[in-house]
Amino acid sequence: MGSPHPLWSRGFRPFFLGAGLFAIATMIVWLAAYRFGLAPDLAGITLFQWHAHEMVYGYAMAVIAGFLLTAAQNWTGVDTLHGPGLAGLLLLWLAARVMMLTGTAWLLPAAAADLAFAVVLFIAIARPVLKVRQRRQTPVLLVLALLAAGNAAFYLGALAGAPEWVARGVYGGFYLVLGMVLFMGRRVIPFFAERGVGYEVELRNSRWNDVASFVFYALFLVAEVLAPGSLAGSLVAALLFVLNGLRLAGWHTPGIWRRPLLWSLYLAYAAIALGFLARALVATGTLSPLLAVHTFALGGVGLITLSMMTRVALGHTGRNVHQPPAVAALFLGLLIAAGLSRTLGVASDPGHYALWITLSGALWIAAFGLFAASVGPLLWRPRPDGA
Repeated sequence: MGSPHPLWSRGFRPFFLGAGLFAIATMIVWLAAYRFGLAPDLAGITLFQWHAHEMVYGYAMAVIAGFLLTAAQNWTGVDTLHGPGLAGLLLLWLAARVMMLTGTAWLLPAAAADLAFAVVLFIAIARPVLKVRQRRQTPVLLVLALLAAGNAAFYLGALAGAPEWVARGVYGGFYLVLGMVLFMGRRVIPFFAERGVGYEVELRNSRWNDVASFVFYALFLVAEVLAPGSLAGSLVAALLFVLNGLRLAGWHTPGIWRRPLLWSLYLAYAAIALGFLARALVATGTLSPLLAVHTFALGGVGLITLSMMTRVALGHTGRNVHQPPAVAALFLGLLIAAGLSRTLGVASDPGHYALWITLSGALWIAAFGLFAASVGPLLWRPRPDGA
């Protein structure tokens, strides 16, 4: 029997390609609904909850699946899903996405496919981790389990007419994804910078900051899920702004600005820090909580995942991570512009709110379109070295 098509050889290939294409499709549907009233048929959830759910459990979960299926194999030396098994996992994710793009008419089968995807993904990551007893990866398994629980809460709330559970499922999933991004960012951003700037440098990290950031972020997540917009959440967010600002100061070195896949990671982490500042200022009544959410989501999660997908795709297909496609700086810049439009544009010119939202969505589509056109072929083709 011959080898499977390169697309099915490693988890990052189909899921990064799927994430990139889905990012375009779901934003087109969102803009059509928001600007032109062409909303999918929704019952039990609002249009905004549908949008948030698909960004978290659709787009972000595809990126997480691709990243973890690849990383778990590197961590453990044990093969993760490939070939028909990987194709089957992708089909579960894709089936849920297609049904949710049409609204809630197919909510029950969409829930079945989405939750089956979550369970199979958990097993696919847990199997190699438990086989070699890598206990330090246990937090990853815990987050995957909590994400599955959050998605189940969303679907149960939608099916039972319980809006509070829909909201908790969406916000719980979102802040779990943000927490995973912070955790992985702490691991990889200084590591990549030290090895990518082309000169000897040792960036500063602090054990006490790591511990404090973990504890306060856990408190922040609980506060935002149980009492969104609360004063307690604002106070913890202020502390997290300071802690992450100190991290960024320790991670800065001038050489990052010459590498798109370094400055994009740094700016994405900076956006998350600014998201905490925006969330803290919600307590003053001067900023909307949605401004903080979209600073986290677009500037933070969106930019860091786009940059990481590009880097992983290059590295794991045998290319030089310091020589990304020529358009990489452009599509990363377009996503930054999308984030600025959705946050600073809206905040400074609320009279043209809908215009800024539309511009942000269009820039998002353009960024992921360029990603799919330039990085997508690398995910489909064999490695140039034949490995």
